[in-house]
Amino acid sequence: MTNTVDIGKNKNEDLTAPTPQNTPLSNAPIGREPLSRPTVQTIGEEDDDEDDDEGAPAAAGVPGLPSAAIQGMIQDKLNGLVGRSSGYIESLPDEVRRRVEGLKGLNVEHQKIEAEFQREILALEKKFAEKYAPLYDRRKEIILGQLEPTAAEVESGEAVDREEDAEDDEEDEEEDEEEEREEPRSLANISIRTDAPKGIPEFWLTALKNHVALSEVITERDEGALKHLIDVRLRYLDTPSNAGNGQEQQGFQLDFVFAPNEHFSNTTLTKTYFYSNQVGFSGDLVYDHAEGAAIDWKSPEANLTHRVETKKQRNKNTNETRTVKRLVPTESFFNFFSPPKPPTDDDEEDDEELDAIEERLELDYQIGEDLKDRIIPHAVDFFTGKALHYENPDEWDEDDYGDDDYDEDDDEDDDEAPPRGGARQDPQECKQQ
Repeated sequence: MTNTVDIGKNKNEDLTAPTPQNTPLSNAPIGREPLSRPTVQTIGEEDDDEDDDEGAPAAAGVPGLPSAAIQGMIQDKLNGLVGRSSGYIESLPDEVRRRVEGLKGLNVEHQKIEAEFQREILALEKKFAEKYAPLYDRRKEIILGQLEPTAAEVESGEAVDREEDAEDDEEDEEEDEEEEREEPRSLANISIRTDAPKGIPEFWLTALKNHVALSEVITERDEGALKHLIDVRLRYLDTPSNAGNGQEQQGFQLDFVFAPNEHFSNTTLTKTYFYSNQVGFSGDLVYDHAEGAAIDWKSPEANLTHRVETKKQRNKNTNETRTVKRLVPTESFFNFFSPPKPPTDDDEEDDEELDAIEERLELDYQIGEDLKDRIIPHAVDFFTGKALHYENPDEWDEDDYGDDDYDEDDDEDDDEAPPRGGARQDPQECKQQ
């Protein structure tokens, strides 16, 4: 059994993105809105209560059976139909079925061209990665305090801020009519104090915590090590394939560079993602598997992926006690470097275990893709929290809904009902030390 996941260039539809708080964990078999409008007459309001009470048992279908159970039965039935033929194709005349098979043959040639197209895109990404490299080098030097940004670079950044502020002012023009905002002071030509913090403290820790999925796996213990993270880099693979066909193994490697710290002796932790030589149904590249670096922990207590559990044992004969320590796995960002293994045909996991592995694989691939395409290129936007405005746009704007849109009878229900949108995540602030 192989495990492959399509990779979209802009938005991966097949990967599991970080789940907002208001998103159902599974696809509902029946939507809340009907597929078509009812054709029966509208029932008067005076009959609503009576009809609702009388129609409840009929709607349930089976007396005494909860609606959740019925929904589960429907879902199981629908799942059983997936992949089954309706019999329509088999009922077609041989001549028509022959033409259908011919179209399948054309599709084989189409897939070959799609694979070539994806290889060309990957080659283009590698070409421009070389152009980005000097910018990333300079970014690292500024973050570490080895160099200061030029006045021109600062002015360019401030110009972007002014453009964004102008857009915000247009949206809030009515509210801010009577308020006058002071023009922010330019920082382009200020004198750098000798006692000022060096570089940008905790830059990468803050940037990673402002990513929705990563913020869920970074623990307080992890933060102690991630404060020493000084750079995250991307490198594309150009290694021979193990298939022995002369082709290169396509993929990319993420390098996490650390300053010396008390947790592990590695200076660089790597995570490598390998692409399959095939393309997915949508014509995108497909992940094959991922590999992570072994972390050289300085001690069992320093291992952030485990916690030390201490127990005392008493000898029944001698009444002596001894202390036993054992390592217990725990959640940690550094589990990212021990990716889940795709199941094989010889594995005998049950359906629940397979589903859990699939979910872990999809999340792992999604985080790797986000690091490659979003966090590394736009690290400063994740540091400032600007990226959160694109990750979690407000679904409900108070200005879009007036008081007339709600009936008085709904007020009590609205107060008791849970919020429709997920809680907006506050950007992590830079901690100056």
